[in-house]
Amino acid sequence: MKKYIKTICTGIMATMVLFACSDDFLEYEPEGFLSAEDAATAENAEALVVAAYAGIANDDMVGPLTSMWVYGSVRSDDAYKGGGGRGDVDVVDRYEQYNLTIADDPLDWMAPRTWTNYYAAISRANLALNVVNQIPDADFENKTLRQAELRFLRAHSHFVLKTLFKKVPYITEGLTQEEILQIDNRLDNDALWNTIADDFLFAYNNLPQSQEQVGRADKNAAAAYLAKLRLYQAYEQNDTHQVTNINMSRLQEVVDYADDVTGALEADYGNNYLDGFDNGSESIWAAQFSINDGTTVGRVSFVTGLNSPHGTGLYGCCGFHLASHNMVNAFKTDADGLPMFDTFNDTNIFAVVDADGETPLEAGITLDPRIDHTVGIPGRPFKYRNTLNEAGDMIYNFSWARDPGVYGYFGNMKEQQAPDCSCYVKEGPFVGTSKNIEFIRYADVLLFKAEALIQMNQVDDGISIINEVRRRAAASTQRQMDAGASDVYNIGEYPMGMSKEDGIKALMFERRLEFGMEGPRFFDLVRWGIAEPVLNAYLDVEKTRKDFLSNAKFTAGRDEYYPIPQREIDFTGGLYDQNPGY
Repeated sequence: MKKYIKTICTGIMATMVLFACSDDFLEYEPEGFLSAEDAATAENAEALVVAAYAGIANDDMVGPLTSMWVYGSVRSDDAYKGGGGRGDVDVVDRYEQYNLTIADDPLDWMAPRTWTNYYAAISRANLALNVVNQIPDADFENKTLRQAELRFLRAHSHFVLKTLFKKVPYITEGLTQEEILQIDNRLDNDALWNTIADDFLFAYNNLPQSQEQVGRADKNAAAAYLAKLRLYQAYEQNDTHQVTNINMSRLQEVVDYADDVTGALEADYGNNYLDGFDNGSESIWAAQFSINDGTTVGRVSFVTGLNSPHGTGLYGCCGFHLASHNMVNAFKTDADGLPMFDTFNDTNIFAVVDADGETPLEAGITLDPRIDHTVGIPGRPFKYRNTLNEAGDMIYNFSWARDPGVYGYFGNMKEQQAPDCSCYVKEGPFVGTSKNIEFIRYADVLLFKAEALIQMNQVDDGISIINEVRRRAAASTQRQMDAGASDVYNIGEYPMGMSKEDGIKALMFERRLEFGMEGPRFFDLVRWGIAEPVLNAYLDVEKTRKDFLSNAKFTAGRDEYYPIPQREIDFTGGLYDQNPGY
């Protein structure tokens, strides 16, 4: 289906920065300024709504909005930073080491930029709402519909900010700059979740189940997001981020909203990561991108532009976001095709690189097939190809690793496209694509529901859903086999009658395998309240494999969230409270 993307060029965009570095900027009215009152026509409102959609995907490599490869993948046990050593984009090294201890650290520029970028997106939504709200109902047939879309977009931005910073100010429409500067970040955890939920609920109650123009928010996306929000909210945290209670009534809401979501798993797991399948049956809510619009590079995403395989002659640079040994080992399966919950990381698979730059698999080891959708492994086909139209070898090779002495030789695959894809563009050494970036897909919704059911002691019902996801994985091997991957796949279904404890283990492991290196891992560990034991256990082993992690340590009560940017605290005269530990 055609993506819904328009280019908006209007002077009103100059007003859309929410926070600036001085009062003078807030009082400055640029030439060509168009006030909300002047813009209050249906035509202008429609343009501003589209601009608000663009705001949530106005991405860059140094203040990401869509891909969470830095914040959720490298920050977890899924991946290493990669690149040309620790000093290459060293702020990500500091995140990976949990070596960010002061709020005004001059080396910490990435998370503060994401804060700014998301509040700029919120500002776009609020400006559009200011205009839409002023238009009489009789003059704007789609008024309530567009209000619902804009409140959905605003809630999405606040949701992501909350998962990153925990304590954030919630900014709504209709406020002056002076009023905005009086809003603090002191809502308690539960109240802030409910405030975000109010916007999603408005969207849920006022949007159609689907929309003709793909990419627009609909009731389906609102239901999915409410299921996700209530799941996060169910794990109640105290002021030092410890989970103190799991709220059963919230979990029931997860189930109820998940049941309202219509969708289906893609027949092949790999479809989710290939151009040509955007906005398909599994896509519930995604950032939309496009190409070939008459501009130099189109509206493509460069958020993962640093992460291409390095030194191949096929891609650009720069070899960031590399799978960890722990991530690779997690795909081992036992004789029944099930994960090895407690022993998967005892030994490394693909531990030896041979003279051909390949990593032979030890005899007897079997794998979950999702490994060859997720990780670039020397000797195995990359992106389901062994050649690139006879122009190059697409078998992943040791030589593709930029700094194997530091970060090893495993790559990332999901966020890559083949260089001959019509979605692919290079700008200098950096790669961008028009492939959508998914915020929520149907597999997410299924596993949200499964988690809630298991936590509510409906273990068999939850395991049945997990098995549905595993059956799809088991059926997703043809592309790899056609490209010459060795047949070492073995994935089975969990038995009924598991204990709740084992059911939760199965759920947690399934989320990791299903969404490996997509970014949710760190946020899952935090909401489950297990980030400290899991990540320090990971580091204890990884330190024996990778010297660069020798001083890394996760500190509970601090490292679950980023510090509130000190410039924001200073700008509001100390109105914002800082997160603990900074």
